[in-house]
Amino acid sequence: MSLPAILVSGLCFAGAQFVFANFHGPTLPDIMFALATIVGLLVLLRYWQPSNIFRFAEDPTVSTDGPGYPGKVILRAWGPYLILAVMVFFWCLPQFKAVLNSISCPSFSWPLLDGMVNRAAPIVASEAPYAARFTFNWVSAGGTAILLSGFIAVPMMPGYSYAKAVKCFFTTLHQLRFPILTIGSVLGLAFLMNYAGMSSTLGLAFTKTGGLFPFFAPLIGWLGVFLTGSDTSSNALFSSMQCTTATAVGIPPELAVASNAVGGVTGKMISPQSISVATSATNMVGQEGNLFRFALGHSIALTLILCVLVYCQAGFLSWMLP
Repeated sequence: MSLPAILVSGLCFAGAQFVFANFHGPTLPDIMFALATIVGLLVLLRYWQPSNIFRFAEDPTVSTDGPGYPGKVILRAWGPYLILAVMVFFWCLPQFKAVLNSISCPSFSWPLLDGMVNRAAPIVASEAPYAARFTFNWVSAGGTAILLSGFIAVPMMPGYSYAKAVKCFFTTLHQLRFPILTIGSVLGLAFLMNYAGMSSTLGLAFTKTGGLFPFFAPLIGWLGVFLTGSDTSSNALFSSMQCTTATAVGIPPELAVASNAVGGVTGKMISPQSISVATSATNMVGQEGNLFRFALGHSIALTLILCVLVYCQAGFLSWMLP
C-alpha cells in the first residue's frame, strides 16, 4: 500500500510550489518542490515502509543492510543542488536583483521598431505605441545564477577540476548548438508574431468561443508543445494570445496563461522531439511509434482533466486562484 507515500509527496509537491510561486517568484518552484518532496519522503520512510516493493524482473537485488553513507558523502552529493537552490533564491529577490542590475544592465531602443507599432482597442483600452527596448541584464539573469552555481560546486565533485568544468561547458555548448538555435528562432518568431499583431489576431479569433474558452485554453498549450517540443517555446508563442483572449472574454489572464503552461506539460510526453530523446537514451531507437501510441491516451486524458479544471476555475472554483 503506497497511499501514505503518495499523500506525502503530493502535499510536499503542491505546498512547495504554492509557497515559492506566490511569495518568491517563478524561477525556483521547480527546484524547491523536488527538494521538498524528497525530504518529505525521506522523513516518512524513517517511520513507515511499504508492505510490498515493486521491482522489475531485470532490476538488481538491493540490500538495505550496512552502515550506510557517511554524512560528508551525503553532503557532497547534495551540495550542488543546495548551492543551486540558494543562488537562484537570492537571484530572484527584487532587492538583490536591483543591486545586480546596478552593476551592469545596458538598455537601448531597438532600431526601426521601438514606438513604430501602435496597439489599438480592443487589445488595449486606448491606442498607444508599442515599445521595443532591449535590456541586457546579463548579471541578474537566472542563467547566470545557474552557471555560477555549477562553478562553485566544482570542488565538491571528486576527481573534477575547473579545467574539466570549462571543457565540459564548451562541449555541452557545442552539442546543444542546434537546440539553442531552434529555441532562439522560436523566441524570435514569438516577438515577430507579437509586434505584427498575429498573436492578438489569433486571440480575438478565440474570443468567438465565449464562455467556453477556458476549456480550450489548455488544449492550445498542449498543441503548442506537441508542435515545438518545448513548453518554453509554446508559452513564448501563445501566452500573449491567451492573455488577449482571456481579457476579451472576461476571465483572469493569469489563469489562461497558466493553463497554456500546464497544458503544455501534458503534451510533452507525445512531442516527437521528446520521444526521440527518450528512445535514444534508452536504446529503443525504432520504437518511437509504439511509445507514441502508449503515451497518447494518457496525454489526452490528462489534458481533458485540465480542461475541465480550468473551466471550473473560471467559474465556481475561482476561489482557488491566488
